[in-house]
Amino acid sequence: MTKKNTKTTDDCAITVKNMSKEFKLFYDKPSTLKERLVFWNHKKADSRTVLKNINLDIKKGETVALIGVNGSGKSTLLKLMTKIIYPTKGSIEIDGKLTSLLELGAGFHPDFTGRENIYFNASIFGLSKSQIEKRIQEVIDFSELGDFIDSPVRTYSSGMYMRLAFSVAINVDADILLIDEILTVGDQHFQDKCFAKLKELRDSDKTIVIVSHSLSSIKNLCNRAIWIHSGEVKMDGKTPEVIEEYLKECG
Repeated sequence: MTKKNTKTTDDCAITVKNMSKEFKLFYDKPSTLKERLVFWNHKKADSRTVLKNINLDIKKGETVALIGVNGSGKSTLLKLMTKIIYPTKGSIEIDGKLTSLLELGAGFHPDFTGRENIYFNASIFGLSKSQIEKRIQEVIDFSELGDFIDSPVRTYSSGMYMRLAFSVAINVDADILLIDEILTVGDQHFQDKCFAKLKELRDSDKTIVIVSHSLSSIKNLCNRAIWIHSGEVKMDGKTPEVIEEYLKECG
């Protein structure tokens, strides 16, 4: 059912070639010093293949959704694209500056204020202090955190975390934006605001890859969808067609 993608690699933002990912699972791991001394050679390990021989070309300027049931490998694929983890086999090539929103509040220091975390996070994404200072008010205004921006982020709700993380990520001038489901956090007003901003980024030829279970949002945002099933690409094509086939099997 997979549809072939005929894009050339010259204009690809993300190229995945013959990529597989396995995780080792350890059983009967000793928990005390005595057990470690007595059973030092009794570790049992098993391998679990999460992704199998993935081949994808994501073109610059595309907005792509990764869909599939929980445990299918979508989020793992996104983490591999960010190089948080690495493939067991094959390769992933990235062409362009990349930013990501994968885990709520990842990279935030809980004891720093929101303002301090803006400086910290934006510097990780490659912005200089002067560049951050030019954009910090825009980040704060978009987040709508008001006076909370000068409070420690450990006092933030999950929705406030998301507001700050999204506001930073969209203001670092990245070529590629990876997003994993966190936009379902927070109130409807800010979710709508985030999707409006994503549409603006899409129309400015940024490359966006998003994991989401919100099929209606994906239809409105993405021009392409990739269905991941049991660690493999089951279908890759126009968003309405892929969603239709996905719902036939899962609905």
